[in-house]
Amino acid sequence: MPSDLHRLRITFSKNAPLQYTSHLDLARAWERSLRRAGVPLAYSQGFNPRPKLQLAAALPLGHTGEAELLDVWLEKPMPVEDLVRVLGPVLPDGLTVSQVHGVPLREPALQTRVVSAEYCVTVEWDERNEQVKARITQALAAAELLHERRGREYDLRPMIERLLLEDVGEGEVVLEMQLAAREGATARPEAVLDVLGMGEAFARYQRRRLIRKPTTGDG
Repeated sequence: MPSDLHRLRITFSKNAPLQYTSHLDLARAWERSLRRAGVPLAYSQGFNPRPKLQLAAALPLGHTGEAELLDVWLEKPMPVEDLVRVLGPVLPDGLTVSQVHGVPLREPALQTRVVSAEYCVTVEWDERNEQVKARITQALAAAELLHERRGREYDLRPMIERLLLEDVGEGEVVLEMQLAAREGATARPEAVLDVLGMGEAFARYQRRRLIRKPTTGDG
């Protein structure tokens, strides 16, 4: 990678009306916005050069994200405050930047560093606190939680790193989940609701943060 490139990491939220935007379309939205803002993007080599952008992890359709991550490579330096200033007016509704900071060029790819994801799941559910807690206790105590995805059965239990009842309101409960998000071992909160016996209920999913393996000079 050329030594004159610069790498910035953008922390952003993705909310309605973009919650049903695909991962590919989200990347395209960022590409368009950065171009419109006049950001000096670095491009890949080859017959079809593309801006060097890297989203940390795909956000499933219908989910919102509170602290999503995007790495951007620039061909010349740009102060982070300038990037935030020029991006604001061109970002589509539903994308909001909360932080921008520099990242070492040699830092591993974002996708290789994500190990877990923390979710807030609000479920339309009319049960008392004790009943919901009993469902959670039973699931966490299970030796295995078999679940099927795309025609294949797997054990969901090792991928549930944390599961707790955060709140109970009028006709809804709020669950906090920390789930594995590694290559070949990624759990989705919909699967957790299934094993809790709550899979048929209407739910809203928000990914609060992505948890990464630490690295020297992490930011």
